[in-house]
Amino acid sequence: MGLLPCSCPLPCNETISESETKSTHHQSEISTSSSLLSQPSLPLVPSLSFQHQSSSVDHHCLATLKDKSSYVSSLAVSDKLLYTGSSNSEIRVWPREPPFSPEYSTGDDRNVVANGNGGVKSLVILGDKLISAHQDHKIRVWKIIDESNRRGQKYKCVATLPTMTDRFKTLFSSKSYVEVRRHKKCTWVHHVDAVSSLALSQDGSLLYSASWDRSFKIWRASDFKCLDSIEKAHDDAINAIVVSKDGFVYTGSADKKIKVWNKKDKKHSLVATLTKHLSAVNALAISEDGKVLYSGACDRSILVWERLSNGDDEELHMSVVGALRGHRKAIMCLAVASDLVLSGSADKSLRVWRRGLMEKEGYSCLAVLEGHTKPVKSLAVSVSDSDSNSDYSCMVYSGSLDLSLKVWNLRVSSI
Repeated sequence: MGLLPCSCPLPCNETISESETKSTHHQSEISTSSSLLSQPSLPLVPSLSFQHQSSSVDHHCLATLKDKSSYVSSLAVSDKLLYTGSSNSEIRVWPREPPFSPEYSTGDDRNVVANGNGGVKSLVILGDKLISAHQDHKIRVWKIIDESNRRGQKYKCVATLPTMTDRFKTLFSSKSYVEVRRHKKCTWVHHVDAVSSLALSQDGSLLYSASWDRSFKIWRASDFKCLDSIEKAHDDAINAIVVSKDGFVYTGSADKKIKVWNKKDKKHSLVATLTKHLSAVNALAISEDGKVLYSGACDRSILVWERLSNGDDEELHMSVVGALRGHRKAIMCLAVASDLVLSGSADKSLRVWRRGLMEKEGYSCLAVLEGHTKPVKSLAVSVSDSDSNSDYSCMVYSGSLDLSLKVWNLRVSSI
């Protein structure tokens, strides 16, 4: 990737293939471009109020990092660094904020820190380790090297999941095999399709992986042993997984459903099924307190779900309270930071939403970020220390199928 001025190139063709997002039936190898254009926008779900806008945002694009052959399919942010995973399997590291170091703007490979097999679908950071999910059905764990002393050295792959120990223990037991396709079986520790999403528990002790094979798995972060696997968790590919601070797991699928799971007696069981979307669920994000869930789908709306208590509070689930509308095509990615919700869409734009302090204030759309020429595929955000309780700034990073990564600066303030 090279550093370019932030400008808007000429529009390009925006077709999204089935390999880039599973938004049709898992067994169908067809393009999803038509479904992205034609899905209804949930007419029975009310829009949340926007009239009580009490804040504003100053935004501008700081830089555009351009690649010649691959797009950024996943992003992760640490204290000082930004990690990008590409469709060609490369993982790169960047300083989190400009100015970018000279070697990162030359277009060479000096900021490539890892290279797996298959496109990088998801990235998470766990202490001194970077964990990546890949198109080739594998999860890889990389040892992060101090960037100030790296000097061109790549990160070391310290584990590939499932580990050799897990594979060996399950290889010779007939009870370890599950049916993954008609007339095809595999050991339960293996994903058999692209690993689409990763998430960490609040305390970092568990790693969750979701796959287009319709399952999600739970791994112990200390030694990456596979502890549990929910086979056939959905009727179609799972595109997204998030975990709340109190341990509830949410999975979003091409079967149009969001499912809620909770750990009981060392196993994860189904708590609720959320069914308001009319098309494939592509993205999920959850508030820091775990009480609000956001879901984005091909129906062009972002649904807002809030936690409800059932009687004596022993069983908790989500209920839809409304939709955030404005995007003209499918929602591809979501991110939450502080009281902001950010969304990226197949309409080539990003939107910045802010939740009001009072319930009656609803949500305000503070800004529409434009400049990409193809669908926005990935998002990450980092919030800087605020000058006051209500004013703060943040950096937003967006990866698009136009082969660019854009870096945006937002300054949010109260009116």
